[in-house]
Amino acid sequence: MVTVVWWGPCSFANPSTPAPHRVIDALWVLPPYYVPMRALSVLTILAVFVFLSVYAAASSPIKVSSEELQMLRTWAAQGNALAQNNLGLLYDLGNGVPQDYAIARQWYEQAAAQNHAGAQVNLGLLYANGHGVPQDYAKARGWYEKAAAQGRANASYILAEMYAHGQGVPHDSAKARQWYEKAAAQGSVEARGWFEKAAAQGNANAQFFLGSLYEKGDGVSQNYAEATKWYEQAAAQGDADAQITLGLRYAQGFSIPQDFAKARHWYEKAAAQGKAEAQNKLGQMYHFALGVPQNYAEATKWYEQAAAQRDADAQFSLGLMYATGDGVPQDDVRAYLWYTLAVEDSTGNKQRSATTQRDGALTRRMTPAQITEAQRRTSQCKAQQYKGC
Repeated sequence: MVTVVWWGPCSFANPSTPAPHRVIDALWVLPPYYVPMRALSVLTILAVFVFLSVYAAASSPIKVSSEELQMLRTWAAQGNALAQNNLGLLYDLGNGVPQDYAIARQWYEQAAAQNHAGAQVNLGLLYANGHGVPQDYAKARGWYEKAAAQGRANASYILAEMYAHGQGVPHDSAKARQWYEKAAAQGSVEARGWFEKAAAQGNANAQFFLGSLYEKGDGVSQNYAEATKWYEQAAAQGDADAQITLGLRYAQGFSIPQDFAKARHWYEKAAAQGKAEAQNKLGQMYHFALGVPQNYAEATKWYEQAAAQRDADAQFSLGLMYATGDGVPQDDVRAYLWYTLAVEDSTGNKQRSATTQRDGALTRRMTPAQITEAQRRTSQCKAQQYKGC
């Protein structure tokens, strides 16, 4: 579907002005002395029926005066990517000029070479439909991917449709879902509709993703109640990510009343599925008596399960417990071991914190023999796949 719209008068003439909307490539066209005129803007090809062999007719033909067309050509010749793309679209659709896919492609290519996402999508459509070029889905996909990487939602949606229907690529449901998710997060109404339909039909992955869209306000109005609704439906079906998310929300009282009992309930569900983050959170609850009686044995049990999956937070907590003797026998060698693993499995501030804990007072009070033994046991732990450390 192609939609062509005219924008109202404006009071400036600057070809480098960014498009006012993410799916509209707007080029303000003004004669000398800044006399207000209509502004030409084109809504790029939408991906509702992207695999039709021909473009649908525009909702209303673009009527371009000779003066406007000459200004567009002048700006395009001067290297303005927006003008190049819009001029290419005129030739592509045959609006205001004779339809000529070869000329359209030339202008699209010049704009695309300047990373103009709209032109990259339009080039992809030429190759997908075989308009003026041999049909080539590989080249089409390449241009769509370039546009998608720049945040162009309709390009992401086209890619999702390609993988969902095996159009020029092997059918791949996993890749289709990834592109649908990206398109929805970029604001694609079509992609969000796909998830809403799947969620309503009971698809837990779609329910969780819809929840995340409403929580972040990606492509929809931010709505925490709606987010919670979808998370709960996904969690009830066993989606571990939704269970962890609900656990975090209840533990923090984020947009819902704080409730440690419910937090523990959802953490336990996810932990039983082997999710390290949930295991670590359970360890913290028992370690610091968050809604449960303090229980160091339970804390250690859950920390160790998470640490065995290389959860750096759990490794750090174990290092701290053994360094201070907090609920476990004080053991500098084991503290050194867990801090070292936390250093290796983390980055940024967490890594610096683990390094400081290991190389500060702990190392200073250890003998060379203890440090050597800690390093040996660390290597042994890794060789044992982090089990029994």
